Amino acid sequence: MMKKIEFYKYHGAGNDFVVIDNRLKNISLDENSVKYLCDRHFGIGADGLMLIENIDNHDFKMRYFNSDGKEASMCGNGGRCIVAFAKSLGIIENSATFETFDGIHSAIISEKNALPWVQLKMSDVDISGVLKGSNFANTGSPHHIEYISDLSNLDVNKAGAEIRYSDDYKAIGGTNVNFVKLISDSKIEIRTYERGVEFETLACGTGSTAAAIISGIRAQKNTASYQVQTLGEILEVSYKIDGNFAREVFLSGPAKEVFKGTINI
Repeated sequence: MMKKIEFYKYHGAGNDFVVIDNRLKNISLDENSVKYLCDRHFGIGADGLMLIENIDNHDFKMRYFNSDGKEASMCGNGGRCIVAFAKSLGIIENSATFETFDGIHSAIISEKNALPWVQLKMSDVDISGVLKGSNFANTGSPHHIEYISDLSNLDVNKAGAEIRYSDDYKAIGGTNVNFVKLISDSKIEIRTYERGVEFETLACGTGSTAAAIISGIRAQKNTASYQVQTLGEILEVSYKIDGNFAREVFLSGPAKEVFKGTINI
């Protein structure tokens, strides 16, 4: 028997999500249901799906699923969008603390250019490998950074898949891949191939975070703030280096409700 559910569609810099209020725990989605809802031809269409749920001691819990149907690790733009969603539901006012796959996050929501603007505090990032020359960092999700001078002519899906499925990352089930061009000492341009989506997305929050941190370390910056130009919009990332960790890591950008509706699953 099919069930009608209410959903909301959000995007953060073009990274789009189906968002569902599951505080009553009355919605159970299997892998095929998530894949269907995220399908751009037969479903609603999205890079991922999120459930907002109740949890003790914090404002809410965020559960994130990639469009392949599998529950996944942290999504930065998803985290910003779910904060905007929580405000629209009246769960929070201008700040939030919430639980995700990789721990507890906090966020502040304001307004910029007539849109909700969310500053999300990311988890501390282990940069011990980066300090030794690695181009890999886990910012809640695993990310490989590949620097390139010409992004416009790059086949991101082909080049991204080659690295994502390479032997170097088999042990962790593959990695997200970000191609980065340095624009200035405080701005980078990025294109991302996302694991679990298996395609290029318009933006990736954890990828932008990894790219900014690694770019800053390569430039020997202990404290930095970067503008990250995605295919969608500009995101902002800041951090401070403390030994082998990047701390006070913030990802900021717009989070917009696009539409809402109901669908049978």
